[in-house]
Amino acid sequence: MTQKEYVIEAMRRNGGYATFQQLNQMVDFSTWKTKTPQASIRQIVQVYDEFFRIRPGLWALTECKDDVLRRFDIVENDVGSDEMFTHSYYQGIIVELGNMHNYTTYVPNQDKNKKFLEKKLCEITTEPELPDFTYEVIRNRAKTVDVIWFNERRMPFRFYEVEHPTNITNSLDKFYEL
Repeated sequence: MTQKEYVIEAMRRNGGYATFQQLNQMVDFSTWKTKTPQASIRQIVQVYDEFFRIRPGLWALTECKDDVLRRFDIVENDVGSDEMFTHSYYQGIIVELGNMHNYTTYVPNQDKNKKFLEKKLCEITTEPELPDFTYEVIRNRAKTVDVIWFNERRMPFRFYEVEHPTNITNSLDKFYEL
């Protein structure tokens, strides 16, 4: 089996799509004669017509395009569906990175039921409620941050806001206060 066929098969097992992180976990590299199999996967999905990009880091099989877009409620060339998917997608990517680095992860209540791929954000976070790390007035402001990573002492390690087409003034004010 070729490297491309390994990637295609992994995506099929995952429902026709995958993030790079998922592919790196699913593909068996044992027979690959390369020192950088992750780079090979990135090249394969970017070069061959069997794949298409949904978002940065998220690819799907061209043969499954209609099904995958329908599953994620993405309408091509529709700004509204694009923005809605983009915000929760990046929140999910940030949560996954935090989990991968063994941080406790949190998203605010208003975002918990938003979708990251085929799961709700609350299904991938590790902290259902904001830890009691400081004064209530500061915690109330922190409750609205898109993603927070906490260290082993349950203290905030990183705050993340996902901003793309909106005005970032509110986020900058929030970070200044925190």
